[in-house]
Amino acid sequence: MTSRRHFLKFSSLALGAAALPAASKSAHRHRDVEGEIGVTTGSFFSHITFAPAAGKLRLLDLPRIMRDELDMRVLDFMSRTLESFEPAYLDKLRKAADDHDCILTNLKCNQKGLDMASPDGEARKHAIKIYKESIDAAHHLGCRWIRPVAGAGKNPDRDRLTEAYRELIDYGGPKGVTLLIENTGWVSRDPDAIPSMIARVGEGLHASPDTGNWPDNATRYPGLAKAYPLAVTSDFKAFQLEPDGSHPKYDLKLCFDTGWDAGFRGPWCIEHFHENLPGLLAGFAAVRDKLRGWIAEREA
Repeated sequence: MTSRRHFLKFSSLALGAAALPAASKSAHRHRDVEGEIGVTTGSFFSHITFAPAAGKLRLLDLPRIMRDELDMRVLDFMSRTLESFEPAYLDKLRKAADDHDCILTNLKCNQKGLDMASPDGEARKHAIKIYKESIDAAHHLGCRWIRPVAGAGKNPDRDRLTEAYRELIDYGGPKGVTLLIENTGWVSRDPDAIPSMIARVGEGLHASPDTGNWPDNATRYPGLAKAYPLAVTSDFKAFQLEPDGSHPKYDLKLCFDTGWDAGFRGPWCIEHFHENLPGLLAGFAAVRDKLRGWIAEREA
C-alpha cells in the first residue's frame, strides 16, 4: 500500500502546483512538442484496415498523410488501431514516422475487459500484464506515455488503483515511458478525480484531459480547469462541425482558453469523426486552423 509519507509528499506537491500563477503551471511541459497540433488515431478507427481495401487507410500510411496533407507532426496512438505489438510491425510504423518527421507521443490502451483495480486478484494481474506489454510497445515505438484505463466501474478502489499505477510507473520508468490519466469512465464524472489521483499516485502520473469526455458542461469546464495545470498532452475532441465551422456541442474556444490559461501549451491532439475519410481530413484541417489561429492570438 502507498505509505503515508509518500501520500503526503505528493499531495503537497499537487497543492503547491495549484497555487502557482498560471504562467508557471504545467511543470511537466515537454518543450519539443509545445505548440504542436496532432491527431489521435482513434479518430480513424472506422477507416483503418489491416489489409488493402478500397476507401480504407493503413496506419502505416498515416505519417505521410499527416505531413503531406495535414501539415501536422504529432501522432497519438490508440491500441486498437495498431495491427499488433509485434516488433517487426512496430519497426515499420516507427520508420514510417521517422521518414516523415512525425513525433509519436502516446499509446492509449483501449484493450477490452481490463481492470487494474479489480477486486479479483487474477483480473488485476492480467490487466497489469497487458499494460506492461503496452509499455514495451510504446517504448519500441519511441512513445513517451501510455494511458491505461483508470479502473472499471463507477467507484474503483483507490488503494488498489494507486498500487497498480505505481507498479506500472516503476516498470515504465527505466524505459522512458510514464503514465497518463484521462477523463474516461468514472473519472469523467468527477472534476476532482484527475488531480486527486495524481496527488495519490505521485511522480510518474500526468494528466491527459479530453475536452469531450464529460457528461455535461457543468462538469467539463471545471474538470478541464483542474486537469490542465497537470497536463502533458490533451485530446482536443471536436464532434459535428457546422458548415460555418461552429461546434454546437460545446465551446471549443473556451476549452482552448482554459488550457492556455492553465499554462498548457500542447500538444493539442485533435480527435474528430466523420463517416468518410475525405470528410474526416477536412474536419481535422478545420480544427487545426482554429487552434493555430488561437495560439497565434495568444502569442502575439
